[in-house]
Amino acid sequence: MNNELLEALTILEKEKNISKETLLEAIRQSLIQACKNNWKTEADSVVVNIDPETCEYEVYAMKTVVEQVEDELAQISLTKAKMIDSRYELGDVVRVDIKSKEFGRIATQNAKNVILQKIREEERKVLYNEYYEKEHDIVTGVVQRYFGRNISINLGRADATLSAEEQIRGEVYRPTQRIKVYVLEVKDTPKGPRILVSRTHPELVKRLFEEEVTEVRDGTVEIKSIAREAGSRTKIAVWSNNPDVDAVGACVGLNGSRVSAVVDELNGEKIDIINWDENSALLIENALSPAKVITVLADPDEKVAKVVVPDYQLSLAIGKEGQNARLAARLTGFKIDIKNETQARESGDLLEYEEDYYAEDEYYDEDGYYEDEYAEDGAYAENGEYNDGYTEDEEGFWESTENGYTGEESDTSSDNEE
Repeated sequence: MNNELLEALTILEKEKNISKETLLEAIRQSLIQACKNNWKTEADSVVVNIDPETCEYEVYAMKTVVEQVEDELAQISLTKAKMIDSRYELGDVVRVDIKSKEFGRIATQNAKNVILQKIREEERKVLYNEYYEKEHDIVTGVVQRYFGRNISINLGRADATLSAEEQIRGEVYRPTQRIKVYVLEVKDTPKGPRILVSRTHPELVKRLFEEEVTEVRDGTVEIKSIAREAGSRTKIAVWSNNPDVDAVGACVGLNGSRVSAVVDELNGEKIDIINWDENSALLIENALSPAKVITVLADPDEKVAKVVVPDYQLSLAIGKEGQNARLAARLTGFKIDIKNETQARESGDLLEYEEDYYAEDEYYDEDGYYEDEYAEDGAYAENGEYNDGYTEDEEGFWESTENGYTGEESDTSSDNEE
């Protein structure tokens, strides 16, 4: 048993994560190459057998018996063949053992280089496969150093590059700081895997929620869409596949613990979580939160939508520098045109939705009636009920009660008849 070789292969297998079979194949190829270099031939007559259990090996050449030898590695003279076995004749194939100790210095050095080259290639391949599996996932790395505007991030067995374009504006990275990054791409190069990572990619937020929220990780809650402006605000739309599970509540967590962990990792980036809806109008309304929406006219085919908001909510719906509207458009995939109530009335977009809006709004004066803030004509009813002062039957009328106006027809006429 070749104990030294067996021990060396075992250590390499553990440290480099290279299989013993691969290493033995590298040794086999190096011995074949050494034979060719030693006899300066390209003949394929050399055979190398290695026992994977004991690492014992044998090297021999299958030589053809000829009258005049032209290739010492592939041919043998009849005289020498008969010295091995007198029964050999011209054209027979003779097995001739080769002693590797007889190789010259150059042949030995070449064999060593072949083995080292194979080890480097396999190590590079193993590293590439390891990090290729993590592509489009998040990993934790340690900030090493700046080179130019880019940052070198150590991921353990390999280094990654965080380019200036993939850094969050305003974030400061200190050497030895541990950060989570999203693996954008892994490329195989002669010098090893080239790994590109990001802190601005929207999928980074999704992966962080998968780590923090069990329901997202097991598929009970799905993150349907993400819109992000890194370092400032992110909107995500979530959907529950289980009617008993609140998608938004699961992502927020008890006292906001789950979403807070994600916010902390993103250094205070604001995150809005809304419910996904297959109805485009409802989805757009949710996406514009926290702004209040009167109505949404959505065209799913053209991917355009008109949204009407109260006058006092227009700035909130648009957001600072248009951020809220911009993120809502990315989240839903619709081109959104936002108008305030006054503009919508002038253009006629609000007419058919006016009653629904007043039925949902909740502005009361001190007596329990709606204040004259948005309506111009008609009566006001308690609990948000609005009408023009008349029922469809003109003989009936609205009864005034101590609690406000109701929509029930008065029985005064019947009382008078009695």
